[in-house]
Amino acid sequence: MAREHVDHRDIAQFAQDRVNLPKEKADEYRAQVRRLREKLESYLNVHPDFSLRKMMLSGSLAKGTALRSLNDIDVACYISGNEAPGEISGLLDYLAENLRKAFPNFSPDQVKPQTYSVTVSFKGSGLDVDVVPILYRDDPDWYGDLVSQEDGSFLETNIPYHLDFTKKRKQAQEINFAQVVRLIKFWARKQKIENENFKFKSFMIEMILSHLCDDGCDFSDYPEALQHFFTYIIQSELKNEIVFSDYYNPREIEPSSDPVRIYDPVNPQNNVSRLYTENQARAIVDAALDAGDAIDGALAAPTKQETIYYWQKVFGPSFQV
Repeated sequence: MAREHVDHRDIAQFAQDRVNLPKEKADEYRAQVRRLREKLESYLNVHPDFSLRKMMLSGSLAKGTALRSLNDIDVACYISGNEAPGEISGLLDYLAENLRKAFPNFSPDQVKPQTYSVTVSFKGSGLDVDVVPILYRDDPDWYGDLVSQEDGSFLETNIPYHLDFTKKRKQAQEINFAQVVRLIKFWARKQKIENENFKFKSFMIEMILSHLCDDGCDFSDYPEALQHFFTYIIQSELKNEIVFSDYYNPREIEPSSDPVRIYDPVNPQNNVSRLYTENQARAIVDAALDAGDAIDGALAAPTKQETIYYWQKVFGPSFQV
């Protein structure tokens, strides 16, 4: 690969400047969540009837894969006991009611039930914290049921296992695994901005990259790692089943006719891509083809101007060297 004009270090610098959530911001957001948790713990000391069992930072901030554009944070709230409603709308209302009591100085519009979570808005920082209720039944491994973002149904999950799953891949390829995840998420965000019908969940991106990581793909050279990702999508056409054996036997996966089959590493019944149609999968493959061609063009370009032009086709006009 020709690297005269843009190489790994340039991509890494672009990520630092334009893609990654700055450390000081990440620390600020984590501190905000810590204050939220401490406030709830103080409330619990006085109101033990609110059956909160565990509160955990989750999502991209917890995994270390957040983008600079992050404007909300996911926090998992394990709730159990006879007082907790067993149906979705009641559970969200129950959580919202207790959050309002825990934050009596908040206005009503700062605590709002959503489809699958309750959003707590901090006016000072402008930050939204999505508190996701997980119906917990005293499972020692912390399995529980959350409300699916896709269709509002209950879905079995395990937040500690999810975080541990990502941690293992980050340990296998320190710095580089999380960085390549962020770069691909940044590329996917650009696709969604340009085409409102384009769908490609961050979790699916993480699972594909985890699969490549487990397969021995080296992420230490970012242009090559990006090409590995796009090449995998192009060659597989997203028709290859992706499943992991960290927390269950892959044989537990039941036969499926879903066009895309990428399975949750903590729940063999959850195909995280089950709602994707063949046309939506084709759109991802086409976008990967364009990105792969652009990287090939960048690595063969004779001038710096032309090289940057091709990289901008991947990352947008903010890419500069």
